[in-house]
Amino acid sequence: MAGALWVVGEATSEGLARVSTEVATLARGLGEASKRDVVGVVAAADPSTAAEELARYIPRVLAIAAPEAADRSAAPAIAGRLAALVEREAPGHLLIGATPDGRDLTGFLSALLGWGVLVNAGSVEWTDGRPAVEQSVFGGKLLTTSTFTDDHGIITVRPNSTTAEPASSPGKVEPVDVAPSVELPAVTLVEHVDESSGTVPIEEARVIVAGGRGVGGPDGFSVVEELAAALGGSVGATRAAVDAGWIPFAQQIGQTGKIVKPDLYLALGISGAIQHKVGMQTAGTIVAVNRDPDAPIGEFADLFVVGDLFEIAPAIAAELRSRSG
Repeated sequence: MAGALWVVGEATSEGLARVSTEVATLARGLGEASKRDVVGVVAAADPSTAAEELARYIPRVLAIAAPEAADRSAAPAIAGRLAALVEREAPGHLLIGATPDGRDLTGFLSALLGWGVLVNAGSVEWTDGRPAVEQSVFGGKLLTTSTFTDDHGIITVRPNSTTAEPASSPGKVEPVDVAPSVELPAVTLVEHVDESSGTVPIEEARVIVAGGRGVGGPDGFSVVEELAAALGGSVGATRAAVDAGWIPFAQQIGQTGKIVKPDLYLALGISGAIQHKVGMQTAGTIVAVNRDPDAPIGEFADLFVVGDLFEIAPAIAAELRSRSG
């Protein structure tokens, strides 16, 4: 298994994080191109459910039981065991989803192993015997391609960079017992809060209606919500709207928020700053409504409507309701 590509799956309270299925799909392609084995690894208090889900995408998954992770922050609780397994099995590269927990875990593993890290990969290809990682830099203004100088390294992959596709046949889960290479200070988990929502999370939504500074305030988001409901979609927002307290951070899209890839992205009162573009530019169809005909979003929107969102959005919602009736 030396030199293999490892996918570190992220276990959640509901099973396997969606981004891990995307990373696994990406890794399978890299495995075919590099002629290297692809192995999944899940470490958690109870890794069974997440490991079984990851095995739908990867032929072999190692499941590490880490009882100490039950009431502690995930990354420091499992990093020692993962580092010990890496040192024992000597894989070539680790691929991890660029989620908050994934980024934390990557930092611990980099320090424990002394491995380099390439972060927020938009795509990864196998070139000249090494992974070539495409990254967005300077707020999305440039794309760079980088690789490692060593034969090993850690890559974090942005959510929604790859479409998850299960393997043709399920893989096998192998329980693994490994002691931590080092005992890290315990970070006790005091409380876990899941935000309640009646809609699909924006990372998984096929339709997103997003509002920006042009919405004008928290009351203005009622128009955004109305149109999202008529389309059967979810509500998103720019950082400006979140920073102003108009909508929760969970809805923020962009460089410092979430990366989304819906079939339809309807932007209301959004200027289209590069930081926001980074988070939604891969949407299937982008429709923008803005009173400013020179708004930057007009340069990359598929349809740009110049007008007042408070007139246009309700009119669209009313038309949709009349058709469904």
